[in-house]
Amino acid sequence: MSLPSYKIFKTVVEQNSFQRAADILHLTPSAISHSISSLEKELGFPLFIRNKTSIQLTGYGENLLPHVQAVLNSEEHLKQEVSLLNGLEKGTVKIGTFNSVCTNWIPSIVSSFQKFYSNISIELYQGHYNDVSAWLRNGVVDIGFLSTSSAEKINITPLYKDPLVCVVPKNFYPKNKEFITIDDIRGQRFVYQRKGSDADINNFFHKYSLNVLSTCHVVDDQSTIAMVESGFGICIMPELVMRNQNNNVDIYPIEPREYRVIGITTLNQAFMAPAVKKMFNHIINTYKNM
Repeated sequence: MSLPSYKIFKTVVEQNSFQRAADILHLTPSAISHSISSLEKELGFPLFIRNKTSIQLTGYGENLLPHVQAVLNSEEHLKQEVSLLNGLEKGTVKIGTFNSVCTNWIPSIVSSFQKFYSNISIELYQGHYNDVSAWLRNGVVDIGFLSTSSAEKINITPLYKDPLVCVVPKNFYPKNKEFITIDDIRGQRFVYQRKGSDADINNFFHKYSLNVLSTCHVVDDQSTIAMVESGFGICIMPELVMRNQNNNVDIYPIEPREYRVIGITTLNQAFMAPAVKKMFNHIINTYKNM
């Protein structure tokens, strides 16, 4: 087993294709296939199920992937330490994020960071909270944005209190023109994201014992807001999601006020690679006073 074979295995998994992996690694498809076959022979078990149109990881492959990722991360860490000793600032930082942070914060974070560290590359992975948690645990990303309620046992550094708001169609009128109350919300029909899509909203419903009456079960913020605009119901959203939205809906603060707390996390702050540590500190310094 060697680092090149690990890199080939990881790239095939990421691209879900021997051909695309070959293009990225500047190898022939036959070289990729030979490397995977040799690795399988050495390991003693198959890594992929192959057919004419696609490939799929076996259970053995899924179990091996986090360990391969850890080895490659260690190699990257070592390279960054050597660069640091040579007075260079190089490396790659992989960031996992969810939609509202990706659209509202990441462009500013990346541009301001690269003014100081132009030789450090940044890779972005966007998904739901569950995706970011899994990427952190499996070593796919170095730093993850999560809410404190979705971080579970992962240590998280809080950055920002994001108010929850109620998004309603234009023909919805609460008792008070300035805000909406839990009593206004209770019994309403909701556009509801599937479980696992948003832990903070699920916690909100649970805290106030709100029964979810919904005919829409969507997985992303934009679809949720579009369904509200079309009159399918109302929804609860973090305020950050609603920035720069052009939908024809009304937005009300909720009384009593409720928040999600956004933070950043890494599996082990004591062993961050140099480039990762610089990005981690850059994010904290940028948002700690928000």
